[in-house]
Amino acid sequence: MVKINSKKGLAVELSKLEVFSSPNVSLEQYPTDSEIAAEVLWFAYHKGDIKEKVIADLGAGTGILGIGCMILKASKVYFVEKDKSLIPILKKNIKGTDSDTEHNIFNIDISEFDQRADVVVENPPFGIKNRHADKNFLKKAFLTAKVIYSFHKLESVDFIRAFSKDNDFSVTDFFKFEFPLKASMKFHKKKVKKIPVGCFRLEFKTFHCSGNSGNF
Repeated sequence: MVKINSKKGLAVELSKLEVFSSPNVSLEQYPTDSEIAAEVLWFAYHKGDIKEKVIADLGAGTGILGIGCMILKASKVYFVEKDKSLIPILKKNIKGTDSDTEHNIFNIDISEFDQRADVVVENPPFGIKNRHADKNFLKKAFLTAKVIYSFHKLESVDFIRAFSKDNDFSVTDFFKFEFPLKASMKFHKKKVKKIPVGCFRLEFKTFHCSGNSGNF
C-alpha cells in the first residue's frame, strides 16, 4: 500500500489515476487536477477531516477525491456516481491504490443516496449546462455530513455563503484556484482553459471563519 508523507507525494499518486475517456457534456465532466485535489485533501487531512473518517464522494467521476481520502487513511469511502460508463474506470483506479480502506460504489443519482458520512468531498457540475446542478449537490451534502469540501465557480461565492447560512452551515475555510480544464470536447478551441474556482470548507453550526486564503 502506498505511503504518503507529503502533499507533493499525494499529487504524484493522484496524477497516475485514469480520467474520463469520453466526457459527457451535459454532465459537465471534467477531470479534477491532481495538484489541486492534493492541496485540498492534504489540508483536510491535517484539519482532522479524513483519517479514520467516513467520507462520501458525491459525483465521484473516476474517483480522484475519494481515492485521495482512501490513501490518507479514511475509515470508509462512499463513491456516488450515476454515469455507469465511469464505474469500470473508478474500480480500476481504486484497485490501483492497493488501499485497505473499506469502500462502496453507488451507481445512482445523488438524490438516491441515503447514507450518512462524517465528511463530503465533491466537485459538482458548475451548473453551466444544467442549471442548479451545483445547488442540488450542496443540498444532498447538507443532508449527508456535517463537514463539506465543495468546488464551485468563484463567482458563486455570495450564493455559497447565503445558501450555507440558510441551511445552518458556515464557510470556515476557502481556497482559490485557477482550474485547468483540458480540451476534452470537440468544441473546445484551447488546449487548456483556466477558470477561477473556489473550494469551500463548510461546517454545520460553526459560525466562525479561520480564513485559510485570507481573501474571502
